[in-house]
Amino acid sequence: MHRKRLITGALTLTVAMFAALQSVDAAERVRVRGTVESLDGDTLKVKSRDGNDVTVALKSGWNVSGVVQAAVDDIKPGDFVGIASQPTDSGINGAIEVVIFPAALKGTGEGDRPWDSKPNSSMTNATVANAVTSVNGPTLTLTYKGGQRKINIPKGTPVVTLATATKADLKPGAGVFITGEQTDATTVSADRVAVGLNGTVPPM
Repeated sequence: MHRKRLITGALTLTVAMFAALQSVDAAERVRVRGTVESLDGDTLKVKSRDGNDVTVALKSGWNVSGVVQAAVDDIKPGDFVGIASQPTDSGINGAIEVVIFPAALKGTGEGDRPWDSKPNSSMTNATVANAVTSVNGPTLTLTYKGGQRKINIPKGTPVVTLATATKADLKPGAGVFITGEQTDATTVSADRVAVGLNGTVPPM
């Protein structure tokens, strides 16, 4: 029972850290997406997706959370999800990526806000009200305080969920997603790192 409480507590902390990476405040900060080149103490070297070398200066007490593969079939009405999407010609946004949050953190970071993964994209953290299957994948109706959004999830859209991780998981080649403050042209200061586990690439 004690071990179960420890695991539950660690996962709750993981989800809280990940939600902070997606927070409204983070919208005004810089996001780093890429792969680990090296970790030396509190200095993380990352090769960004656009090929740039980024130095991440990790703050005292920094933490790491894990991202693992999931499936669109895992999404059920009542689940709390974070979906990055962008407008389509159909009038319904198309998903770019989906994060399924554990039930313990339902409501964390709730809302709809601009996102920078693709042009005109947005991030919606909300509850799945219902799902309708179509030839292009399911269309979810998401509800959040003060709003509602329908998002289609095309086949092949990355779907992930969260897991506990340690600093040892920041191995060369591991995919990472980091939100922090730009301190100079090539350096970002951050206190949290989301790392893909078992070959998962954080799609956020």
